[in-house]
Amino acid sequence: MNIAVKPEVETAADIAAMPLERLNPARVDRFYNDTIWPVFERLRREDPVHFTPESEYGPYWSVTKWNDIMAVDTNHEAFSSAEGIGLANLEQVAAQEEALLAMGQERRRRGGAGFITMDEPDHAPARKAVSPTLAPANMHNMAPLVRERAGQILDSLPIGQEFDWVDLVSKELTAMTLATLFDFPFEKRRKLPYWSDMVMNQPGHGPVESWQQKAGAMMECFGAFNELWNQRVNAPPGNDLISMLAHNPATRDMPPETYQGNVILLIVGGNDTTRNTISGSVRLLNQNPDQYAKLRANPELVLPMVSETIRYQTPLAHMSRVATRDIEVGGKAIKAGDRVVMWYISGNRDEEMVDRPNEFIIDRERPRQHMSFGFGVHRCVGNRVAEMQLTIIWEEILKRFPEIKVVGEPVLNWSAFVHGYESLPVVIPTRN
Repeated sequence: MNIAVKPEVETAADIAAMPLERLNPARVDRFYNDTIWPVFERLRREDPVHFTPESEYGPYWSVTKWNDIMAVDTNHEAFSSAEGIGLANLEQVAAQEEALLAMGQERRRRGGAGFITMDEPDHAPARKAVSPTLAPANMHNMAPLVRERAGQILDSLPIGQEFDWVDLVSKELTAMTLATLFDFPFEKRRKLPYWSDMVMNQPGHGPVESWQQKAGAMMECFGAFNELWNQRVNAPPGNDLISMLAHNPATRDMPPETYQGNVILLIVGGNDTTRNTISGSVRLLNQNPDQYAKLRANPELVLPMVSETIRYQTPLAHMSRVATRDIEVGGKAIKAGDRVVMWYISGNRDEEMVDRPNEFIIDRERPRQHMSFGFGVHRCVGNRVAEMQLTIIWEEILKRFPEIKVVGEPVLNWSAFVHGYESLPVVIPTRN
């Protein structure tokens, strides 16, 4: 269920005319309507470290240029993750907590979002607990299974009929891979992207109809993963993510809310980057037919195309931190306790760091030069999983289909955090 696009969609001229101090870069309708780009172009040009004094998220700083983002992201001593890594809509947080309390549940804000919201020295041991499952050697071992499943997904698609690429391909591949990484019951795999959507959406968007339904879905998710924990902690150590957490000395005694936070982190992190890049690659190749022709002529370009899509799409638009002390960034005085938002989606378009940043170019000289996985101690732990799935699905697509045609406008996420697709209508005209 999606709210229709507002008729008063902003233009670039509206954004240029707005007083700078009134500019709130995280206004969600701009992401939904795909009108965010002039906002970040203006901030990079006029006010790269920008303060928004009042918003639905409270006051916050926006950091929009590559080098300033890097300075924040790599300074984990001065910028803490412990109070959350996203911009939280204050009214929505209150409504969600009220719904959870009504169900007899209390969600703790601190310590409830897994190792991504831990600072050092606690962060590294907890992150290392899951790292072996996501290591290159394990990805190499998993690749044949992912390839087999990708082939099965693609071979099941209708030819000559319109269908939703997000549903039949992007969600399905990520659900299969996540189920394997968790050793989650394979026949229930679509629960994983469903729970991810329930966590990341608000009522009226995605599958969320009410705060109560959202709270109920979260409790269902935690119940299922508590069962998996109890199975794995009493069994010999395995190679899946839950077993790794259950048997590692750094995580086996973590409180329940931290385990729940780790589960949500791994589900959402494992779902959104891959899923939205798979969808984004189809749309971007359709919008740039010269690049699609280049890819068809040279399948060796799949890996750089994947990296260029991850840059251009930027599946997670931002991450945020809270300053632990007074510090200067980009000439601005940030006070202890201030929230600072790193707009990766803007850094990936920084004209000073990326040549022709607003163009989708699949054979760039340095395609991995992007910010989408973050930097420093919190760099995305699953980035190789994402690249593996994306590379394999496109290698298999090129073997089968001369073309995938986008036949209508996509529906984008209602989010300033997850930058991606609710749906993408396509037709595959013929097979090879």
